[in-house]
Amino acid sequence: MTYIRRAVEDTVVRISQMFPVLLVTGPRQVGKTTLLQKLAENQRAEGIERKYVTLDDPDARYLAKRDPALFLQRYSPPVLIDEIQYATELFTYIKMYADSSKRKGDLWLIGSQGFRLMKNVSESLAGRVGIVNLLGLSDAEIYQMPGEPFTTDAGRLLNRLSVAKPRGLNEIYSRIFKGSKPALYADRNVDWETYYRSYADTYLQRDIRDLAQVGDEMQFYNFMTIVAAHTSKPVVYEELAGAAGITAPTAKKWLSILVSSHIIALVQPYHNNALKRVVKMPLLHFLDTGLAAWLLKWGSPETLEKGAMSGAFFESYVFSEIYKSYLNAGKEPPIFYYRDKEQKEIDLLIYQNGILSPIEIKKAASPGKDAIKNFHVLNPVAREEAFGGLESLKVEIGTGSVICMANDLLPVDEKNWYVPVWLI
Repeated sequence: MTYIRRAVEDTVVRISQMFPVLLVTGPRQVGKTTLLQKLAENQRAEGIERKYVTLDDPDARYLAKRDPALFLQRYSPPVLIDEIQYATELFTYIKMYADSSKRKGDLWLIGSQGFRLMKNVSESLAGRVGIVNLLGLSDAEIYQMPGEPFTTDAGRLLNRLSVAKPRGLNEIYSRIFKGSKPALYADRNVDWETYYRSYADTYLQRDIRDLAQVGDEMQFYNFMTIVAAHTSKPVVYEELAGAAGITAPTAKKWLSILVSSHIIALVQPYHNNALKRVVKMPLLHFLDTGLAAWLLKWGSPETLEKGAMSGAFFESYVFSEIYKSYLNAGKEPPIFYYRDKEQKEIDLLIYQNGILSPIEIKKAASPGKDAIKNFHVLNPVAREEAFGGLESLKVEIGTGSVICMANDLLPVDEKNWYVPVWLI
């Protein structure tokens, strides 16, 4: 299979040089092992021989659980340990090794089950571990463009025009339908439907089966399908629970599992004392639109594009691309959304360096100025009188974007731009 260079490679190398322990986590089959094995291969040219062991191997797992100290003697650092969540008994000994050796990047760990793993990591390895979250392929990786965190800055977007390749509606929806799993791009012989069926089975059987809060795998699968149907919508737990035939507390628990295993992301609403009547519900986005399309039984890119959920999938695709652009740079995505009790909405807000930049997402080639009609609701945050005259609390409103199917990067007005979706 063809190796696809990952945008996160430089981030992984940088973080490995900062901490004794590196943990790469993310959903199954996004290329975590392939990535770290490739970087370990690069290290051989520098004279670093890194051992590899997977705890999928019953013998290795038995040794790690029964005698962690002997395991680390057998697989002495530098080492790459895959499926670390299967032997969390190792964490105490990894901590002891990290404290005694003080060498950076000696221990590389891979974990798929974030909801089981992170508590142990935070308790045992605080201050000693650098964590990288890896998701599926981004457009920058698929089309081999430079990857960078998305901002609405017009100068940055103008520069990006020279490296981005324009894509039309059919190509965009083929990408949305196919999803983000590397195997689907590295090998053209992989069948899309068979792949996602196998993926869902693996996720349910290996990551979900042994969780105490999930008693029925098929009921959880049904819940996943319902969540997929709610992509790009605010979360109402009672609504999800009613559709799945479970209680609201169970829906909340199960949704947290999907978040922790990187199947979905929840976007928090932007709060500011100057903004009144803002709703507090998070917004839900499925991170792999291909998996969502398979769960909802869409049969082709064409039927998806013409179907009732066409706009919702477009929004989740745009969100996931922006979200991944920050994760790949090793940054926490500074992404929020806005919705108030008057039903005024702004699809995404990027807040960083004291600047709040609004983003509207429209599946249209010419959305018109109506697309930015709600941006004005943010005006109070830029006025210091809204904070009792305290200038330090004032927020600057940045350049706005309407991400759409436009053919070119064009100004809406002096403050906002139409941004072609292939430019993100």
